Amino acid sequence: MEHLINIFVKSIFVDNMVFAYFLGMCSYLAVSKTVKTAMGLGIAVIFVMVITVPVNYLLNKYLLLPGALIWLDPGFANLDLSFLSFIMFIAVIASMVQLVEMVVEKFSPSLYNSLGIFLPLIAVNCAILGGSLFMQEREYETLAEATVFGLGSGIGWALAIVGIAAIREKLKYSDIPKPLRGLGIAFIITGLMGIAFMTFMGIKL
Repeated sequence: MEHLINIFVKSIFVDNMVFAYFLGMCSYLAVSKTVKTAMGLGIAVIFVMVITVPVNYLLNKYLLLPGALIWLDPGFANLDLSFLSFIMFIAVIASMVQLVEMVVEKFSPSLYNSLGIFLPLIAVNCAILGGSLFMQEREYETLAEATVFGLGSGIGWALAIVGIAAIREKLKYSDIPKPLRGLGIAFIITGLMGIAFMTFMGIKL
């Protein structure tokens, strides 16, 4: 249990997808103008991460790894399908994003309209694919570890986009020099938030 908590906390703060690896920056900057839309996209990303990372873990373990297909036939012991990782992971992510898009459109049309093109673009959000690739690289041993990592990574990304959205809403009432207004000040704040999150690296997990 303690090991799972460590993975969860580390994936949110220490290995934050935005501030540690700068993944998913396109939608992070574009949809972070208001807290409402940022929260909606953050929840959608959490949902997609929680589903896709465990599913891709199972695909990786029982289909893609060298010798993974031995459960089908001993003759497949030397078969290595790891070269299909990218296409298989992206296919799973695209399917889950399509499901999220349909659910949001049905139950929250206003949020769907606010998110616009950036909701279907979750499918190409590199933070989502990064979650599955990090899961594969770190060789998590159980489905529980992969699921906790996916949940933590999604929460970390959502925390980042809601945080920057809250700051950007306040900046509307600030006297910012004209050359820095808009994306300029957003990049500066993102850098400062990244530096702030670096303090979590001192946590011994």
